[in-house]
Amino acid sequence: MNLHEYQAKELFRKFGVPVPEGTACATVEEAVAAAEKMFSKGASLVVLKSQIHAGGRGKGTFKNGFQGGVQLCRSLGEVRDRVPKMLGQTLVTKQTGPEGRVVNRLLVESGSNVRKEFYLAVLLDRTVSRLIIMASTEGGMNIEEVAARTPEKILKETIDPGTGMMAYQGRKLAGRLGLKGELIQQAGKLMLGVERVYRECDASLVEINPLILAEGVDGAMRVIALDAKITLDDNALYRHPELQAMRDLAEEAPLEVEASKFNLNYIKLDGNIACMVNGAGLAMATMDIIQHYGGSPANFLDVGGGASKEQVEAAFKIILKDANVKGILVNIFGGIMQCDIIAQGVLAAVKGIGLKLPLVVRLEGTNGELGKKMIRESGLAVIPADSLADAAQKIVAAIKN
Repeated sequence: MNLHEYQAKELFRKFGVPVPEGTACATVEEAVAAAEKMFSKGASLVVLKSQIHAGGRGKGTFKNGFQGGVQLCRSLGEVRDRVPKMLGQTLVTKQTGPEGRVVNRLLVESGSNVRKEFYLAVLLDRTVSRLIIMASTEGGMNIEEVAARTPEKILKETIDPGTGMMAYQGRKLAGRLGLKGELIQQAGKLMLGVERVYRECDASLVEINPLILAEGVDGAMRVIALDAKITLDDNALYRHPELQAMRDLAEEAPLEVEASKFNLNYIKLDGNIACMVNGAGLAMATMDIIQHYGGSPANFLDVGGGASKEQVEAAFKIILKDANVKGILVNIFGGIMQCDIIAQGVLAAVKGIGLKLPLVVRLEGTNGELGKKMIRESGLAVIPADSLADAAQKIVAAIKN
């Protein structure tokens, strides 16, 4: 589950990670009032940040023609002029696709006098099966590009799961980033806070890009998280009802939201052959082989290892809400899941929905022969398949014919 920037910064504050003063606003009046308060406190710059789950906001374009999902305002007049052009409008960035995302909130934030930008993240390194804290002097840039072009600028510290992150590791990273004196202590404390956010919130990623060295009105230098990105582990959300309440359904695809109600893992794609599979690895292999035989998958749909008849029926209904779907491939390997249960769900869905599209079913594993027999004797227009390759070839041919 992704959080908005303003939500991530709320968590940062809770764990002692310094962030700029800011307020999330849902109306023009709220945004203007928040900016007015900041200017009255002596701020020379107020930043308006569109809150959507996508990167590239600053370079994005609203469908009304207004340029930039992040705006720097030096007067209250500029705030009043720009907020209506952003709130409630659709912002298109390199990550949203051409449909864009509606901006329902703005983060109104006091501007910072940036002297230097860094990158910082806590994530799981699967090669060593441990958390790492990763930093770079190349803040504000795409970290994948930095890793590809100048890997020596990616700095890492591995975190021992028995002790958690140690204070010396933060100070060590801060020194390698070129910070001196008191700033090493500041940055080290901030890094410990970021690692706590990751661990105590059951995150899968905590990222700050950029982490900045900012000069305050008093001339003092401070290390501040100018941006914040947090992705939470869905499997651990049951432990965090307060975080689960932060979920923004408006930022998620409607069919994916519907699928989550039935504990189905669904991601819509651009093709026309729908897939219903148990297991993420098998689902990926199914999509690959459809592509190999000249087809195009319409979705990733994992019904899990123990799907019920009701979940299978729900999966069919979700699949058919995609107008691009021209055929369906069901590929089930029965381990915990029993193939006859899947067959019951498939047949019930075909009868209940009155399915007119080509449907190919491949069943293997626990009660596989029973499931195949049920399909063969159903009298319904369901095409059986003996292998994954056979199933892919049959659904591609059915679509073409």
